Amino acid sequence: MDASILSLRKVNSNAAMSLRRAVPEGEDPSRKGWEQQKNDEELQFAQRLGQSRTHVVAWSTNHIWWTVRNPLILRLDSSLSDLKSSQTFAGTYSTLDRREVVSMINSLRSREAKTEAEFLSLAYIRQKAGLMLFLSILDALAEQPSEAEYRAAEEALLDGGLDPRVILAIIPFLRNEIVEGKNGIWVHGGVRDAADDFVTNSVTDISAAKDINMSGHILHFLRRFLAAWRKKKGFGSVSNLDEVFKSVDAALLVVLLEVDSSSPRGPPKGKSVRVELYDLVDHGMDCFERAIALLESHHRLYVLSRLYQSRKMAGEVLATWRRIVEGELDEGGEFRDGEQKVREYLTKIRNPALVEEYGVWLATRNPKLGVQVFAEDRSSVKFEPTQVVNILRKRAPGAVKDYLEYLVFEKHHTQYINELLAYYLDIVTSKLEESPDARTILAQTYESYRALRPPKPTYRQFITDNTIDEEWWHSRLRLLQLLGGSQGSASQYDVAAILARIAPYSSELVPEVIILDGRQSLHEDALRLLTHGLGDYDTAINYCLLGGSSIYHPVSGTVAREILPTREQQASLFRHLLTEFLKIEDISNRIEQTSSLLDRFGGWFDVSYVLPLIPNTWSVDLVSGFLVSALRRIVRERSETIVGKALSGVENIRINADLVGELDKAGPELET
Repeated sequence: MDASILSLRKVNSNAAMSLRRAVPEGEDPSRKGWEQQKNDEELQFAQRLGQSRTHVVAWSTNHIWWTVRNPLILRLDSSLSDLKSSQTFAGTYSTLDRREVVSMINSLRSREAKTEAEFLSLAYIRQKAGLMLFLSILDALAEQPSEAEYRAAEEALLDGGLDPRVILAIIPFLRNEIVEGKNGIWVHGGVRDAADDFVTNSVTDISAAKDINMSGHILHFLRRFLAAWRKKKGFGSVSNLDEVFKSVDAALLVVLLEVDSSSPRGPPKGKSVRVELYDLVDHGMDCFERAIALLESHHRLYVLSRLYQSRKMAGEVLATWRRIVEGELDEGGEFRDGEQKVREYLTKIRNPALVEEYGVWLATRNPKLGVQVFAEDRSSVKFEPTQVVNILRKRAPGAVKDYLEYLVFEKHHTQYINELLAYYLDIVTSKLEESPDARTILAQTYESYRALRPPKPTYRQFITDNTIDEEWWHSRLRLLQLLGGSQGSASQYDVAAILARIAPYSSELVPEVIILDGRQSLHEDALRLLTHGLGDYDTAINYCLLGGSSIYHPVSGTVAREILPTREQQASLFRHLLTEFLKIEDISNRIEQTSSLLDRFGGWFDVSYVLPLIPNTWSVDLVSGFLVSALRRIVRERSETIVGKALSGVENIRINADLVGELDKAGPELET
């Protein structure tokens, strides 16, 4: 029975390739007593089964014997031994008739045990036959095995219930994954002898053996074999569950990592080995600590993060993803759009400390994406805006502007407008201060815009369509949007403070000056800059209609009636605009814009005011539209006045008639 004990505590890929039992130095003395007790139990078990009845007697001369039929196990074991070649050479493993072994395995497939001894016998034969077939497949000098031989070996080993750690002990690069309890690994002596014979007489060079045993066919065999064993988790028929399945999980992980190493980088496509690898780590590995070490050594960080996710270890998941995003080697290359995935994951977890830590980290790397962690309405962890602003100021100052933009433009929190405007002004004025090129660019936009012939877009639309992919340019567009009254900001910012900031750059920031003039009711100055500084005639007309509000930003829907100026106020602004149009330097442009203004908005002008302003050199045709509409309006007003007077006279007669009638009804009154 001592020979049937297989102990692998000292076996690893750097040790001698032997399966003989090794007793470590300083071993617990109590183990020897346990082994003796185990040996006694096994002996009693063998004696109970090792009995037979017979009625056949044989004799010769003065000797007499009971004649007993050879047991099934001895007959089959002898047949297996006969299938091995008797011719061997030094340092080589004897060849095996694989076809006959497969035939024997197939013959046992439908055979059912009728006694306990027969059950154990069949299990032993399946174990030994499957192991011998597998060892023959591993033999470097044997011919290439067929798929049927692989399948037969796998089936026999699984049906026989051979401890999978025996198979792992034979494969050099899997020996380190064996977990052995204090009671060792117990197998049949014949199985041990078959394995010991192979490792003694096969390839002795460990590096060469590793190359042979890591061939594609062997790896796929181990992949199927270990995956099938893994499905036995929880079965009561498997002894030493903890040690067995820790070994199986670790070995299967090593095999899958090796097979997947040749897969192309990136997410898996279809039913690939990478999907199987994900499934392994996603559904609970008994060898958790060993799996971490293996994945780290293979530089498979994304797979490691999935392993952490299976244990709901959000902190470790995020730490691993951060390593990938920051450039640490990840051989699989599956973690694409890493920053976006971190953001999505942070919206799902419920740990405020983790959300804050990695939200700030993400905001430092990618401000626009990072602030979404704190801004997302669907996040499991909610932060107050004031709290977020303070956090970002201390730890990610580059993301404060983006978060303020979210608060102002998305959430319409007007209390942050002044702070956001200060950020925009800092960016724009700093750029203008340090870069003469930026000033030149702005000056060129004004010249280019003024050179356009009508019809042309507004200046705001012009600079939006011809945008420059630089931060200061985008900040200026946002600045115009806020100054123009977007997000209800018109009454929220300090006009005087902003004017003081942009005063040194008034020639470069013309639209900003126009908007601020409008806020101070300096309409004449604003219209003058719109007409001559920019040449934005449509915006000038819009300025008159809206009284200086809601310009230079997108306006959706209708403008509230309460913020619209009265008709008298509009007429006053149009009169100022007409005066400025008549001062346009280019004569053709002057005539075109003045005529268009009078034709389109003649109703806001009094003809007696306009005619003295029109130069005598102009043809009547240039203002004919205005004159015709004005005369029609005068005629219409005169006719309306006549009709109104007539109606008033009729009304007066009707009231007088009603009065006379009432007096007649009342009759005379005598006063004394």
